[in-house]
Amino acid sequence: MARSSALRRVGLVVLAVNLLLVLAKGGAWYVTGSLAVGSEAVNSLADTVYSVVILAGLYLTTRPPDFEHPHGHERIEPFVGLFIALGIFAAGGVVVWQAVTTLLSGSVTVTRNPVAIAVLAGSAVAKYLLYRYCFEKGREQHSPAVIATAMDNRNDILTAGAALVGVLGAAAGFPLLDPLAAILVGIGIFVTGVEVVRDNLDYLVGAAPPEELRAEILRRALAHPDVEGVHDVIAHYVGPEIDVSLHIEVEGERTLLEAHDIETAVIESIRDLPEVDDVFVHVDPKELGEWKEDDQIDRLIGHRWEADGGREDP
Repeated sequence: MARSSALRRVGLVVLAVNLLLVLAKGGAWYVTGSLAVGSEAVNSLADTVYSVVILAGLYLTTRPPDFEHPHGHERIEPFVGLFIALGIFAAGGVVVWQAVTTLLSGSVTVTRNPVAIAVLAGSAVAKYLLYRYCFEKGREQHSPAVIATAMDNRNDILTAGAALVGVLGAAAGFPLLDPLAAILVGIGIFVTGVEVVRDNLDYLVGAAPPEELRAEILRRALAHPDVEGVHDVIAHYVGPEIDVSLHIEVEGERTLLEAHDIETAVIESIRDLPEVDDVFVHVDPKELGEWKEDDQIDRLIGHRWEADGGREDP
């Protein structure tokens, strides 16, 4: 399945599940009056609203390249993730405010209605399944917006559990557990927002990819039998994808056509990595002595390099 179709399907699934949950929790809140259940209803309402934003954002990011955007529209995705974070923070603020107000007033509604328990338990199961689905699809399609959604669903499992404990505790004779559980739900929502912001900022500020990926980029460049060394290697995020630039060293007596073929082979090998978008390779004659020591390269690939750019076995 094409990336665009896969991501749009994820958006529709997330929207449908969250819409069902907000209806179920809202109904349970109306029947029971439980603040913990109500906080979960607000959480699911926020999830539903930003699910619409996700769906719209994924539609924009999966549009094909055009003249104004020759690299496509994937770089919109981190902004979608940050918008999700704003919705998460807003939902957390509403939940905490309601819970603290109830604690200060001392008027806590206690429910022993099994509907509340059933809805919260079902919500935890649904959120776990949605978390696994979104995380796998996000990793598979390298989508920060979908991974941000997965992280929100993961924390929703914990908040549903906290709300369930609050309802059961209040029914057992400890009414303050209901608003306290709502506060825990709100804190969990805030934690999710912080995680989403942190992850998407890396995409926006051009952070380096994980070391495992950088090491694989180096290994692929050095795997070519005519490449004698590499230096000035830069890999960084541009949106959710990675741009790579590096210098490779070859024998200076190679013809221009041979050097071009080496360069093309290295570019194609690195570009085969699903996370990588663009690769820029500069070919240096080995004899110029432009090679320089780089402890990061040595550490990542497990080789030492001599001053002439040649490989030395570890």
